[in-house]
Amino acid sequence: MHPACELRGTSSSKLKKKRIALAVTGSIAAVNTIQLARELIRHGADVIPLMTPNATKIIHPNALEFATSHKPIITLTGQTEHVTYCGMIQEPIDLLIISPCTANTLSKIIHGIDDTTVTTFATTAIGSKIPILLIPAMHQSMYQHPIIQTNIQHCKKIGIHVIPPNIVEHKAKMPNTPHILTEVYRILSKHDLTHENILIIGGTTAEPIDDIRIITSKSSGKTASTIATTAYERGASVTLWYGNSPTTIPDYIPTTRYHTFQDLKTLIEKTKLTSYTTIIVCAAIADYHPQPVPGKIKSGQPTLTLHLKPNQKLLPLLRKNAPKAKLIAFKLEANKNTLEKATQNLLKNNNLQMVIGNTIAGIGSTDNTICIYHASRKYSQHTGKKSDLAQIILDNLKE
Repeated sequence: MHPACELRGTSSSKLKKKRIALAVTGSIAAVNTIQLARELIRHGADVIPLMTPNATKIIHPNALEFATSHKPIITLTGQTEHVTYCGMIQEPIDLLIISPCTANTLSKIIHGIDDTTVTTFATTAIGSKIPILLIPAMHQSMYQHPIIQTNIQHCKKIGIHVIPPNIVEHKAKMPNTPHILTEVYRILSKHDLTHENILIIGGTTAEPIDDIRIITSKSSGKTASTIATTAYERGASVTLWYGNSPTTIPDYIPTTRYHTFQDLKTLIEKTKLTSYTTIIVCAAIADYHPQPVPGKIKSGQPTLTLHLKPNQKLLPLLRKNAPKAKLIAFKLEANKNTLEKATQNLLKNNNLQMVIGNTIAGIGSTDNTICIYHASRKYSQHTGKKSDLAQIILDNLKE
């Protein structure tokens, strides 16, 4: 077995049984395609590489063959490779990725010019309605050329997916590999949440004690980030309100930061929540807040007493401002003994559609055990990676 095949599916099965053609053109960003190919394979894909002659001047074909286990297609032969993979046949590829895509290749594709293997694959895929993902990479001055921008818009009009580059140091650079993978998942997903406009409230509040110290929780924010990216991959429009937690949120998820409960309350009051079909609350919201002391409380005191006042309950406030939205909440308990009763009380008392119960054992971990309670009294329990649990939660949302 080729070493690349041993990697298949080691990260996830999101691309299991998917065949993806990875086309490389003559940009210096071609050096990033080895990593991209390997990550596609780690998530289950079979990757078929192809290259323009100029791409072979940047990276050697042996490198792509090593990365994918397939010899790169550089010239077309009597095997009619473009038809074999992208034609109107019984089992064509699932996706053609052109990464990096130069200004030259992009312009040829939109004008139907076939003078390389990559452009011929693209023309055939367009005619066969096979999804194409372009990842432009070039100097910023080339990217900003009005004709290039017009060609990008033409690509989008005929259904080609384009990931905008990151403009750094006067260069239009490829986005990072996780971003590309997310767009691949989104293109190849079942698109079952396309009509959902989801607001996710995640992270933790940070209530100030003085100008230096805060009261907060250990919430990592991983659950909110994972549900947001998973919903995006399945076609939903996603907005994230994210608190004082350390997990990095992808740039492609529209995110508004908050710190205190009052910040969150202000967001609710200033936002038209009726535009959201679903609101998911997986944030660790402080039940109490202190009266902050200006400056810094002096250290060295033998004891220090804090007087806390209760915060307003968040779920009734959300229900008041979004009476028709599906409202889903999380309930955290110290142990399983009290979880069922607490979860059912939360469900009943707040007019929720669903509550996900879990314990403190999952805080900061990539794995968790959750119990899902529906308003219809349906119940299920699941254990696994938070990425898999996010899929299960969204499956339940559909129901």
